[in-house]
Amino acid sequence: MQQIISFLIRNKHSLLFLFLLAISLSLTIQSHSFHRSKFISSANFLSGGIYESASGIGDYFKLKTYNKQLLEENARLRSYIQQTKDIDQALPIDSAFAKAITTDSLTFEFIPARVIDNNYSRVNNYITIKNSDTIRITADMGVITSKGIVGITDRTNHPYGTVLSILNSNFQTSAKLKRSNHTGTLSWDSVDPNIILLSDVQQQAQVTKGDTIETSGESAYFPKGIPIGTIADFTLDASGNFYTIKVRLFNDMTNLGHVYVIKNNDRPIIKALESLQEHEE
Repeated sequence: MQQIISFLIRNKHSLLFLFLLAISLSLTIQSHSFHRSKFISSANFLSGGIYESASGIGDYFKLKTYNKQLLEENARLRSYIQQTKDIDQALPIDSAFAKAITTDSLTFEFIPARVIDNNYSRVNNYITIKNSDTIRITADMGVITSKGIVGITDRTNHPYGTVLSILNSNFQTSAKLKRSNHTGTLSWDSVDPNIILLSDVQQQAQVTKGDTIETSGESAYFPKGIPIGTIADFTLDASGNFYTIKVRLFNDMTNLGHVYVIKNNDRPIIKALESLQEHEE
């Protein structure tokens, strides 16, 4: 104890300088948006490198799980390719339906990335990813796995990025019942990492336990038809007009390895139209 006190007395001027420097830097970052953005980018890059080193060890022990997921995805891709071939054979090449499929496939690009840090036990959870492609990821891009949705990119500093997890109280997106196409708002109640809520579903919808919930295509983040989960339970609100549905996720959010970041090539046009509409209002 005496040595600590002696050290503080000997270095009191240096310690005071470092203390005042830290305060001044903190005030500068908080009061200037440019400095704040640079600080956040640098912090993301530094933490990303640390998380990547730690996750490399964990990935080694999860190779069996990752290989199984890749095999399952390859099977689904083969099925999709076969379905596409069947459509090409059944429809003339200049048909409107064939053109629609081609056009829609060009709207979205899928960028592979790897999860290097994953939070799921907090109220507001984030995921850190590393981009494994030459295409840069930016904010406001959907993130999925071969099984379902994961979240939306928040901040990026190539090749790293943070993702607003689906297990975050601030996360919201549009989803629908696969069988009836009735839509609602998807959000998390911060209770169970395996369950997410679909609210504001019209009472006319035929809701049945075990039915599939998927993305509606009404947001710029996710294309239509990305799987989310199955109905575990549901209740009507006090007015009897809307369902609140508990959805059991297809994804195991506690065990994420590789993901796909979705680039919507039409998003700049959509954002420009939304900004114009807000300005007119």
